[in-house]
Amino acid sequence: LWVLFDGGLLTPLHPQPQQTLEGEPRQNVVPVPGRRSSAQRVKRGWVWNQFFVLEEYMGSEPQYVGKLHSDLDKGVGTVKYTLSGDGAGTVFTIDETTGDIHAIRSLDREEKPFYTLRAQAVDVDTKKPLEPESEFIIKVQDINDNEPKFLDGPYVASVPEMSPVGAYVLQVKATDADDPTYGNSARVVYSILQGQPYFSIDPKTGVIRTALPNMDREVKEQYQVLIQAKDMGGQLGGLAGTTTVNITLTDVNDNPPRFPKSIFHLKVPETSHIGSAIGRIRAVDPDFGKNAEIEYNIVPGDGGNLFDITTDENTQEGVIKLKKPLDFETKKAYTFKVEASNLHLDHRFHSVGPFKDTATVKINVLDMDEPPVFSKPMYTMEVYEDTPVGTIIGAVTAQDLDAGSSSVRYFIDWKNDVGSYFTIDATEGTIATNELLDRESTAQYNFSILASKISNPLLTSKVNVIINVLDVNEFPPEISVPYETSVCENAKPGQVIQTVTAADKDLSPAGQRFSFRLSAEASNKPNFTVHDYRNNTAGIETRRNGYSRRQQELYFLPVVIEDSSYPVQSSTNTMTIRVCRCDSDGTILSCNVEAIFLPVGLSTGALIAILLCIVILLVIVVLYVALRRQKKKDTLMTSKEDIRDNVIHYDDEGGGEEDTQAFDIGALRNPKVIEDNKMRRDIKPDTLRFPRQRPAAEDNTDIRDFINQRLQENDVDPTAPPYDSLATYAYEGNGSVAESLSSIDSLTTEADQDYDYLSDWGPRFKILADMFGEEES
Repeated sequence: LWVLFDGGLLTPLHPQPQQTLEGEPRQNVVPVPGRRSSAQRVKRGWVWNQFFVLEEYMGSEPQYVGKLHSDLDKGVGTVKYTLSGDGAGTVFTIDETTGDIHAIRSLDREEKPFYTLRAQAVDVDTKKPLEPESEFIIKVQDINDNEPKFLDGPYVASVPEMSPVGAYVLQVKATDADDPTYGNSARVVYSILQGQPYFSIDPKTGVIRTALPNMDREVKEQYQVLIQAKDMGGQLGGLAGTTTVNITLTDVNDNPPRFPKSIFHLKVPETSHIGSAIGRIRAVDPDFGKNAEIEYNIVPGDGGNLFDITTDENTQEGVIKLKKPLDFETKKAYTFKVEASNLHLDHRFHSVGPFKDTATVKINVLDMDEPPVFSKPMYTMEVYEDTPVGTIIGAVTAQDLDAGSSSVRYFIDWKNDVGSYFTIDATEGTIATNELLDRESTAQYNFSILASKISNPLLTSKVNVIINVLDVNEFPPEISVPYETSVCENAKPGQVIQTVTAADKDLSPAGQRFSFRLSAEASNKPNFTVHDYRNNTAGIETRRNGYSRRQQELYFLPVVIEDSSYPVQSSTNTMTIRVCRCDSDGTILSCNVEAIFLPVGLSTGALIAILLCIVILLVIVVLYVALRRQKKKDTLMTSKEDIRDNVIHYDDEGGGEEDTQAFDIGALRNPKVIEDNKMRRDIKPDTLRFPRQRPAAEDNTDIRDFINQRLQENDVDPTAPPYDSLATYAYEGNGSVAESLSSIDSLTTEADQDYDYLSDWGPRFKILADMFGEEES
């Protein structure tokens, strides 16, 4: 029996002494071990028989868990027990009277290992709790119902071949969902069911190691090992799980390369090109990857210098290539040795032996029908220009080196543009000129000569021929640019004003030498002289103290130039020397003729500035006159159009009664009202609001008086626009000053009319007033 206090303390149940205090209810007294009775703590508590329940219970009746009991329960049915928390009512039930707890369904510890519940004792009559609510735990007791499982299986591992016994391969791990703290349900032991005697496993840690030495990958590469994990410490009745481990032996370089045969025979045509592959040999290495990479080398010996060997990285074959041309007539067979060795060696297997092998290669040269062979790879010849046509320059030679020698025929490759300048003798191979050559046009000719066998014209060979055209001194030297120079007016005697050089179209192999001098007619003039510097240059020097542009602006100096070739060629070149005005430092200020006549104190820049100012003033005057004319024209047009009355515009038809913008309708209003207001009619008046004076109606029932009243109000208001034609023209009434203008219903004749008021309407009606005034008179 155990007691669970509110604080969570479990202690064995002992007989509980009771204390009865007057006026206080009975309390649970639980002694604390090791303390005196006088120091015992008084605390209420719950009592039950058991707090463990078995998982996977398969009985027909609910599984009994335990019993709750309060020391206030006298067994007379006055106490009611209640249960709440995890699984209360669904997993666990309690007898309200006895406090017995039962599990009503099977439990799985791996799904939920414990349940936390709360219990309370309540008085049946008052429904009040007799004890504070207490919490307790029901643990699910584990049974061995789960087998070990390899969560990471199946496994893949590798180990180098030829590894010693005990070499680490892999560690496997199985997981058991049972409680590892209770019994042996979760204690796993490992064993090998398949894979012995090659591998072993540690039963506790699951580490797999090699069990046999020197396992060879070339013998067997893949191994499949079946591992078992069993709980209950491997005892009988324990549950087991298995997994597969696929182990691969990785390669190491433990095998040297070997040639399958000791001698390789190859046949090579003598026409094979240099650098071409003439054969392949292969050494076999059972290793894999980089351990099987082979390097081939030719052992120095007979014929080895004519051939080379490289490794094909894809097939690991030795490719034999030709380094020099073969000639059947010179040598018909070659023999040499080839060595094959591994590139990546493993020092652990040096004791096995040397990791290389040697084989012999015999090459037989096959005789082929070859084209003729020229005696030189290239021919260079020289010829003087203007050499007569048909002159032999040189010759080319080609031979047929085959056993049955054939005659050779020569011809020029007509693909070149220079084929027409030369000819070749088809039998002898001599080259001659076909046209006159000019070095100044073409200094060198480059073309090809073809040679073919008469017995087989399809077999041809080609050689390049270069012909250099040598120069003949036929052109005189000339002065290089410039042909014109200048001299300052203040020049001193002996001053160099220009250094000249010469150029010659001829090309001398030893280099040209030029000499400079004045012509005979110029030597007597004391103006300029030529100083030859003996290095193919000469200086033009002054001989006078100052020059005047007013006297002579231009001087012409003839210079004679001779070359040193044979025959000597010379030419006279005239240089133009212009006299210029300079400053004291010799800087040229002006060389123009017009500058002679300009004032001394006025420069060209100043003249340009003066001209620019004059042009600007002229432009301003023109613009001013144009603006004045434009302004005058605008004023005239404005005066013509401003006639102060829109009525005279007879060319514009009005828009009707509603058109208030075409003309000033105010002229039609009562002239007395207009006269009283004295307002201008040629401009729009300011909006003024006058108080409307309503005269007293003589008869409110008379409609005519009502209209008359409205008409008078509009006549009095000069600012009222004539928007409403009804208000203006519908009915004038008897009170209108101008009365009716219509002849209808007129009570009087024209003789009775008085037109004096027209004079009061302003100057616009002056003509009308004069007309009617004359009729009256």
